[in-house]
Amino acid sequence: MPDIIYTKVDEAPELASASFLPIIQKFAAAAGVSVGTKDISLAGRILATFPEHLKEDQRQSDDLAELGQLVKTADANVIKLPNISASVPQLVAAIKELQAQGFALPDYPESPATDAEKEVRAKYDTIKGSAVNPVLREGNSDRRAAKAVKSFAQSNPHRMGDWTADSKTKVSAMSGGDFFSNERSATLDKDTTAKIVLVTDAGETVLKDGLSYPAGTVVDATFMSADALQSFLEEQIEQTKADGTLFSLHMKATMMKVSDPIIFGHAVKAFLAPVFEKHGDAMRDLGVNPNSGLGDLLARVKDNADIMADIDACMAARPPMYMVNSDKGITNLHVSSDVIIDASMPALIRAGGKGWGPDGKEHDTNCVIPDNSYAPVYDESIKFFKENGKLNPATAGTVQNVGLMAQKAEEYGSHPTTFEIAEAGTVKMILDDGTVLHQHTVEAGDIWRSASARKAPIEDWVNLAIDRQKAEGCSAIFWLDAARAHDAELIAYVKPILEAKGVADKFEIMAPREATRRSLEIITEGKNTIAITGNVLRDYLTDLFPILELATSAKMLSIVKLMNGGGLFETGAGGSAPKHVQQLQEENHLRWDSLGEFCALGESLTFLADSKGNEKARVLGQAVDAATQGILDHDRSPSRKVGEPDNRASHYWFARYWAEALAHQNSDADLAAHFAPIAKALGEGEEAILSELAEVQGAPADLGGYYHADPAKTADVMRPSKTLNAIIG
Repeated sequence: MPDIIYTKVDEAPELASASFLPIIQKFAAAAGVSVGTKDISLAGRILATFPEHLKEDQRQSDDLAELGQLVKTADANVIKLPNISASVPQLVAAIKELQAQGFALPDYPESPATDAEKEVRAKYDTIKGSAVNPVLREGNSDRRAAKAVKSFAQSNPHRMGDWTADSKTKVSAMSGGDFFSNERSATLDKDTTAKIVLVTDAGETVLKDGLSYPAGTVVDATFMSADALQSFLEEQIEQTKADGTLFSLHMKATMMKVSDPIIFGHAVKAFLAPVFEKHGDAMRDLGVNPNSGLGDLLARVKDNADIMADIDACMAARPPMYMVNSDKGITNLHVSSDVIIDASMPALIRAGGKGWGPDGKEHDTNCVIPDNSYAPVYDESIKFFKENGKLNPATAGTVQNVGLMAQKAEEYGSHPTTFEIAEAGTVKMILDDGTVLHQHTVEAGDIWRSASARKAPIEDWVNLAIDRQKAEGCSAIFWLDAARAHDAELIAYVKPILEAKGVADKFEIMAPREATRRSLEIITEGKNTIAITGNVLRDYLTDLFPILELATSAKMLSIVKLMNGGGLFETGAGGSAPKHVQQLQEENHLRWDSLGEFCALGESLTFLADSKGNEKARVLGQAVDAATQGILDHDRSPSRKVGEPDNRASHYWFARYWAEALAHQNSDADLAAHFAPIAKALGEGEEAILSELAEVQGAPADLGGYYHADPAKTADVMRPSKTLNAIIG
């Protein structure tokens, strides 16, 4: 096993790896550090799942499963880049691309009928959504802005949109019938197994059997009423039109891969309700599934003039929609994975509450977030900025995060226990001794789910929070709502641990709405705070606050202290990666910023030094920090515009600053001697290297694929400087 695993992923981060990984491997080898790769890309996971359909030379090992075992050991040292959490349209597109490349994969069965189709569908469903993170995250999250990154953001504040008190932008959430209002929760007092059943007039149907929970697990169950959701969406469409704002739906269909695409489909159907009422049968015959989005729907009905005419008439009568790409007519409802709440809501808030409309202009927006569990965070943020005006990044403090995410904690681990109810009845969660732990009366179409959080990760999370607060000495808030069933169970864990450690006075416990306002007040005063949250809020807040403070969440330091002693170092969010790839394909300019990779690399090398006693790795890590500082101090991050320095140029500068730091350090004479000629060559080659990197821009770039790019073509595109390649090798 290599000393460090650098994950192979998708889209812009993987393109950047084609340029950056050879540099890492070259430098690391000088310290006796091996850096290998494991493929957790969407295409790689698809190929690993269907070896029986492939030729011998096409088969691929199940790297995700291997990493899943590694992260449970003290030897784990993994740099994890953002991978695609696939929606169904993305999964289908990846399958089609692989089939076109000669991989004899089965089609994705939209409506499986035979046992064989059901088996194929079940295999593909294991790849959808957040299939990677729950496997690798065997520890809790410590996310914060690196000091150098925060200092740079304060010295070079990004543009913020202006907020006005009369802004019509708002958050709309259900007042009942949602997951929040229907939640039940209990902490198990002994090891147990359980099953989930649906009891109807016709008898009992087992929805899930063989569930196993250790003592101390917090087990939740809840459901969203389909009727309540539909009424809510209809009301919001009408209210948006009356307000004269944009209609927008903000979901997390990538992570909540079972429930949220269904909710998304309800929104598509509600927005085009007259069309579905009139043409429902014809649209079904054409294979229309509203869960797949408006884009797929339009592609299927485009040759039916009557349906298209009624769609146009319906859209004209509806409020204008928040757009993903107004130039190309891609709406909020085109693809469920296009608008991801943790990226879309912070961007809108940063822009002063404005979203892009179909006219290519910015407008106030109705931000529809059906479930009320976390909607108050965004609602309170908007209210705060309406009252106080925009945040000033030059003076703002920072919100760090300690997040409970280990061992599939909370909603993000609920995929195997989420069901769209087939007929009215009662869903029961029954323990092995016959006890009914939770039950709900449900109607056909309701979405029922169960989630859990285990004792060991919860205790580890609280102790990590104690360590971080002690290290930072700042405000620390547990974002827990005593009125929410699940949070009340967590509070029962948190308070005794804080009291036993004698630190209860160092922490506050607040519901998310109140914690949001308090945190915004703290950073507005230029002070720092730590948000100690569950898994979903960890995801949401580590985009919200970094986007407000730093303009991006991709530059965050993200450390997962694995519970068995290893380290997982995440490099930031990849939500904007598709746009970056599109620009590269059209203009051969990659604006992806690898600052997250730089930060993770430094932490990984330092961890290797601490865990394995490799002091040369420590020197490398210290030099990485110096190189990262150099990138910031000299503004060597990628430009967004073609013809200006891009990701590849930033990698040259990073390599140069890294080599110079190593050549000039006094801790290891051998490393200094080794890197002195490399630093000299990189310095002397500056003009030639930058010229070679610049001259390829402007023309289309051929990668040989989107989801499964050709390695040789990708290397040609991402390593176009012969001078740099000769130095790096």
